[in-house]
Amino acid sequence: MNTDSTRRWLALGALAVAMLTIGLDVTVLTVALPTLAVDLHANTAALQWFSSAYTLALAAMMLPAGALGDRYGRKKFLLAALLLFGVASLACAFATSAGQLVAARVVLGIAAAAMMPLSMAVLPSLFPEPAARQRALTIWITSTAIGLPLGPIVGGWLLRNFWWGSVFLINVPMVIIGALAVLALVPESRSAQRFRVDVAGVVLSALGMLGLTYGFIRFGEYGWGNGLAWVAVAAGVLLLGAFVLWQRRTAHPLVDLGLFQSTGFRWGTALSIVVNFAMFGMFFTVPQYFQAVLGVDALGSGLRLLPLIGGLIIGSRVVDKALPKLGTRAMLAIGFALLAGALALGALTTVDSGYGYTALWTTVLGAGMGLAMPTAMGLAMGELTAERSGSGSALIQALRQAGGTIGVAVLGTVLATQYRSELGTLNRDPISDGVNAGVSVAHQLGDSAMLHQVQTAFVGGMAAMLWVCAALCAAAAVLAAVLIRAPRAAVGEQQERLDDAPHVGQGADASESTHVS
Repeated sequence: MNTDSTRRWLALGALAVAMLTIGLDVTVLTVALPTLAVDLHANTAALQWFSSAYTLALAAMMLPAGALGDRYGRKKFLLAALLLFGVASLACAFATSAGQLVAARVVLGIAAAAMMPLSMAVLPSLFPEPAARQRALTIWITSTAIGLPLGPIVGGWLLRNFWWGSVFLINVPMVIIGALAVLALVPESRSAQRFRVDVAGVVLSALGMLGLTYGFIRFGEYGWGNGLAWVAVAAGVLLLGAFVLWQRRTAHPLVDLGLFQSTGFRWGTALSIVVNFAMFGMFFTVPQYFQAVLGVDALGSGLRLLPLIGGLIIGSRVVDKALPKLGTRAMLAIGFALLAGALALGALTTVDSGYGYTALWTTVLGAGMGLAMPTAMGLAMGELTAERSGSGSALIQALRQAGGTIGVAVLGTVLATQYRSELGTLNRDPISDGVNAGVSVAHQLGDSAMLHQVQTAFVGGMAAMLWVCAALCAAAAVLAAVLIRAPRAAVGEQQERLDDAPHVGQGADASESTHVS
C-alpha cells in the first residue's frame, strides 16, 4: 500500500471516529436524564428540551451547512464543525443550569449538522475509485450506526463511575483526534463554480425543517390532538413548499432538485429512510422492553444490544465482499428481507420470551442493516458529482433526519395506542402514560397481576409497531427487486459518472448539471 493510499484510509478512520461520536451523542443522553433532573433541577419540559434542542438545530442547519461547504471548502467547514463540537461538548459537561445545557445542545446540533454531510461529502475526493468509495462509505455508515447502541453502554458505565458531565466530556478527545487527522490528511475540495449562497433558500429550508421537526416532536410527546404541533407542521410544510418553488426559480439553488429525476438518487434516499424507520423502531422499543419486562438497568440494557452491533459488523463485512459480485439490486432485496424477517420475529416476542430470543432477532436485524444501509446510501451517493457533493450529501442526510423524526412520532403513536388498548381496566393515569410508569405503580403496590398486565400490554404495543416496520421493509425488498436497474453495472456506472464529473479545482460551465440521470 503506497503512502497516499495509507493517508486516505487513515483519514477515513478519523472521520469514522468523528461519526461514532455523533452516534454516541444521540443516545448517551438518554441514560443521563434521571441524574440531570436532580443535579440541574430540571423539570420534565427541560428534560425534553435537552434532546429536542439538539434535534431541531441538526434539522435546521444541515442543508445550509452542505451548501456552504461546497462554496467555501468542505475540509475548512468540517474542521470548524469538529472544533465547535468539541467546545460545545465542554460547555455541556460543565453546564450549571438547565438553560445552559439547552443552549450548549443547540450549538452541538449545529456542529453535528455540518459534520454529518461534509464528512460524507469528502469521500469522493478521498476515494475516486467506485469500489474503494463504496467500501469507505460502508465504514462511515457503520461507525455512525454502531455509536447508537454503544451510547447506553458507554453512558451507563460513565454514570456508574463518574459525574454526569463525563457523558459529554468523552466527545472531546475523539473530536481532537478527528480534527488533527482531517487537518493533516484530508485534501481541501470545493465546487469549481463560485456560486452565490442562496440566502433565501437557507432561510426557507431552515425554518421549514425547524417547523416540521418541532411539530412531530410535539406529536410524539403530546399526541396527535396537540394544536401547536399541527400549526408547526403546517407552517413547516408551507415553508418547505415555498423552498421547493424557490429552488426551481433561482439561478443558484441551495440544493439540486434535479437529483430526484435520477432513479439511483431517488430510490437510494427513499430506501435509506426506510432503514431509519426500522432502526428507530428497534431503538424506541427494545431498550424499554429490557428495562420494563426483563428488569435490567440502563447499562444492562445497553450491553444487551451488543448482538445488534455484532450483526451490523457481520452485515457490513458481507456487503463489502458481496456487493461487487451480486449487485445493488440483490443486496438491497436481501438486506430488506432480513430486516423484515427480524422485525417480524421481534413482533412475536412475549413477556416470557427471554433475552435469548431478543438477541437472536436483533442480531439478524443488525445484519440486515449492515447490508441495506451502505448499499442504499451508495446508490444515492453514486449520483452526486464532485461539484455539489456537500449539498447533495446534506439533502440525503436531511431527508433521513426528517424521516426518522416523523417515524418516531408515528411509530410511538402506534405503540401507545395499542398499549392503552390492551391495558383494559388499568387504562388510567399514570399507568397509561407509558410502561415505565405502569411498572413503577405495580411495584409500589406489590401487585404482580398488575405488573404482568402492564408488561403484556407493552409487548402488544411493541408488536404492533414492529409489524408496521416489518411491512415497510418487506415492501422495500419487493420494490428494490423490481425497480432497481442494472444491479451488476452499478460500479461501472459510478465510474462513468466520476469520469464525467467536473473535478475539484477544475473549471465548469455554470449551466452544467450536478447530477447524471
